[in-house]
Amino acid sequence: MSLIQQRRKKKSSERSLSDVNAALDDAKTSILSLQDDISALKDGITDLDKSVAEATEQRKIASQEFTELMTSDTAAKELLQFAKNRLNKFYNPKLYVPPPKKELSPQEAIASGMTGAASSFLQASILVSEDAPPPSPQAVSAYKEKSKESTGVIEMINLLISDLNKQMAQREAVEKQGQADYEVAMQDSSEKRKADVASMQDKTSEKADLEGQLQRHKDDHKATKKELATTLQYINSLHSECDFIQKYSAIRQEARNDEVNALDKAKAILNGADFSLTQTHSKRMLRQPM
Repeated sequence: MSLIQQRRKKKSSERSLSDVNAALDDAKTSILSLQDDISALKDGITDLDKSVAEATEQRKIASQEFTELMTSDTAAKELLQFAKNRLNKFYNPKLYVPPPKKELSPQEAIASGMTGAASSFLQASILVSEDAPPPSPQAVSAYKEKSKESTGVIEMINLLISDLNKQMAQREAVEKQGQADYEVAMQDSSEKRKADVASMQDKTSEKADLEGQLQRHKDDHKATKKELATTLQYINSLHSECDFIQKYSAIRQEARNDEVNALDKAKAILNGADFSLTQTHSKRMLRQPM
């Protein structure tokens, strides 16, 4: 291969080496960028899982507190309604609600029968006894005062029950909204986590592909660099050969001329030429003083 061809090959190898170096730099930069993105996604997923766990724990605590408060309010409301019903039994019989009848066991039925008999005996004793004196006017007045007081107490109980109803309704609304917000937050978190995991998987796959490309670029870089070194070595050898040829070209030319002359003389001798006189004349010319 000529020196010109080797120089062309050298330029081609240098261009290839430059392209490979640029590809190496791009691959390394892309890999580092992907590594940063993957790390950020991992940290984000970890933080998201932590916030979801915290939100779940807070929702659990809030729901438990709501249940406890509603249980307490319900018990208080039932107690107030019981007290109101007991007052109505004496002062507003029409509003009184008797408790549901309970089925008695045989033992309870016997005890109830004995209590009924004793009550009948007591009522009969009262009928047999002399008529009780009529109540005094002061007793009637005291009864009226007690009736007014009981009405005020019933109104106060109604007010307390109403406040409890409002408070329980507000708590139910807050709990319902809190649960709805929690469910929306969990749905959003779940979707974000899925998207982040998918993105991280894509970037991890892309990073693996780039690492494969990087290795191929490294192999190409090594091969191209070796080829360039071989080309340069060959060019250097050609330069050495040219220098040798240029340095000894005159000697080689003289030797070639002598060789040509010798071949001409040999040819002439073969054709019958006599060079003896020429040689004698040459010797005399050499002996004459200068």
